[in-house]
Amino acid sequence: MTQSFYSPTRSIKERASVLGSKASVTVEAALAIPIFLFAVLSFIYLFEIQSIRTSIRFAAQSAAKTAAEDVVTLPAVNVMKLKSDIVKNIGSERIERSILDGGSSGIRCSKTYMSILTGEIYVTVEYAVRLPVPRFTNLTAKFKESMRVKGWNGYTSRNGDSDGNQIVYITDTGLVYHEDYSCTYLQLSVRFVSFSELSGIRNEDGGRYHKCEKCVHGDTMAGVYITKSGGKYHNSLNCSGLKRTVRAVKKSEAGVLGGCSRCSK
Repeated sequence: MTQSFYSPTRSIKERASVLGSKASVTVEAALAIPIFLFAVLSFIYLFEIQSIRTSIRFAAQSAAKTAAEDVVTLPAVNVMKLKSDIVKNIGSERIERSILDGGSSGIRCSKTYMSILTGEIYVTVEYAVRLPVPRFTNLTAKFKESMRVKGWNGYTSRNGDSDGNQIVYITDTGLVYHEDYSCTYLQLSVRFVSFSELSGIRNEDGGRYHKCEKCVHGDTMAGVYITKSGGKYHNSLNCSGLKRTVRAVKKSEAGVLGGCSRCSK
């Protein structure tokens, strides 16, 4: 016949051992279950992060293709429209319900620009996602999607049947010649940005943008044109401040000019 736990034949030590075992199991369960649940939630969260990153990248690719078609009529990237197309491609409801920090307003495309020389659009989309920690910590993970889309066919960069007859490219104020017409030193990156966002944008040297005395008279437009290396904002694409003269000459005619460190051998 099985003895019960409270059987008088059991010693106090035996009873204490059984109670200790049960208590140990309870403590282990109390620790293991939260850890297991946290691991499952973290795994689901990683899937959500990957999902939102994939959605933004595909949406940006589609928006970039649209922008490449638009530059046929306006040779500059409309950053505001690019962002609007990205949000539209993903779906505003999907974005607002996601872990994207700031929702649709958290998507930033201000570093996107187009090279007038090559017709290539350099798309940069920056955003952040909230991490699964208490909200008061405001911890986020930042991401960036970059891609390049060609608006139209580029140019042949090298010609000539000998080294002396090879075609190189120079500017009126440049100190070197370029063997590649699409060299980044020759590119003039023009982008169209909202004037309200201009105060938060810096050029490649970290400087602010100031109005161009040639084409900005009185109030500015809703959007303005800026370049990556310039320090002025413009109201007109035809402004001389947005022009750069590039001449093709034979290498033998480049005189004392040295070769560009980026594109010349």
